[in-house]
Amino acid sequence: MEREVSFCGWKAVKDRSRSLSENQEPKSGRVYTMFHGAHLTNAVAIINNGFVPSTKGMLGPGVYVSRNIDKAKCYPLNTDKKDRVVFKLRVRVGKVKKIDCDNHPLQTSWHSNGYDCAWVPPNSKISTIKSGREEDCVWDPSRITVIDVACCVDDDKRRELRRLVRSKLKNEGCDLCHKGNADEDHDVQLCWECKKQICPFQGKHVCKSRKIKGRI
Repeated sequence: MEREVSFCGWKAVKDRSRSLSENQEPKSGRVYTMFHGAHLTNAVAIINNGFVPSTKGMLGPGVYVSRNIDKAKCYPLNTDKKDRVVFKLRVRVGKVKKIDCDNHPLQTSWHSNGYDCAWVPPNSKISTIKSGREEDCVWDPSRITVIDVACCVDDDKRRELRRLVRSKLKNEGCDLCHKGNADEDHDVQLCWECKKQICPFQGKHVCKSRKIKGRI
């Protein structure tokens, strides 16, 4: 039996392979979900202006993050949990160096040797990490985008911060796919059929097409 089918467009399926467990080694050039614990008084400034890299630390200067949310919940140290906030992040790791032991030759000099991120796997042989939890240090804060507020004891404050995050992402993101411009170049094109603008990062696009006869 013959029917006329009218359809033109596509639908994208999210690749979940970038969601790693903490013991999986991150691959260079990928984008991963991570977390960062901060003082509540600094939350608005971080959302609006981005992170200020630490000048020192176990892995040297950079922004310290983790794929383990429980590790992020412990920071800042010596701070009451009601004064803490945990951000959910999208991190473009760039070139990654694994640091898995004390006195590693590149422990604090990985960036000067061409790396964008240092990764400490869980249960590594680094004596200063008592919890044994995974940790990362990102040199350039522009590689990090705050995408949500994962934890905040004050529910009203969390809602306020989440609204600010959404507003920031919307203002800085692509008007078509609503994703941050920091991830990739958004090469906007015209649909081959309806001539509307489309972005390669849109979840889907459907338009009217010429009718095609076929057997169903």
